[in-house]
Amino acid sequence: MFYYYFYFYISVTVKVNERKGKETKMTTRKTNSATERLKREYLRLKKDPDPYVVAEPLPANIREWHYVFTGPENTPYDGGLYHGKLVFPTNYPFEPPGIYMITPNGRFHTNTRLCLSHAWNIDLSVFTILTGFLSFMIERTPTLGSIESSEYEKRQLAGQSLAFNLRDNVFCDLFPDMVTNIKTELKRRAEVKRAARSNPRSVTSNDMEALYQK
Repeated sequence: MFYYYFYFYISVTVKVNERKGKETKMTTRKTNSATERLKREYLRLKKDPDPYVVAEPLPANIREWHYVFTGPENTPYDGGLYHGKLVFPTNYPFEPPGIYMITPNGRFHTNTRLCLSHAWNIDLSVFTILTGFLSFMIERTPTLGSIESSEYEKRQLAGQSLAFNLRDNVFCDLFPDMVTNIKTELKRRAEVKRAARSNPRSVTSNDMEALYQK
């Protein structure tokens, strides 16, 4: 009887370990496939950049990308920089990434996963995800994770976005050129404010608009 139970225990243990081994190998293959796909997409994005969208993966984790939208002209987001992230599953592209907005923007909740799965297919790429999301951002169509705000509030947040992003260490590490440009712009705004206090007539209408983008 002892030998029977011992044999049964060994048989079950071996089968469980074999199953775990197969699952581990499948997960590894999925992860490797996602990694290779994301590497190719990164090279494509660098080769053919978009003027309103930049994206960089974390150096230690290619399945987490951070992006920045430049607010398009003639929209309430003009002048703003909007930082967010994409978190890719191990079986990407068969499942969509989680998309998050980090910078307050007046259109979407921040640090909340926004739903993309209803329109997902494996032919979509990081580029099409982000450019499509930016197009959706400047619309008013409600969706899961969207919020209501006035154009005035959106413009205020656009102006505040620069200083907000400077307080984010990940943003500063991944987008050093933008950090330099932001510091230059914030310095310019400070000079405009000083000029407005000393000689209001010397300040242009565009400069006055910048004064309210604190």
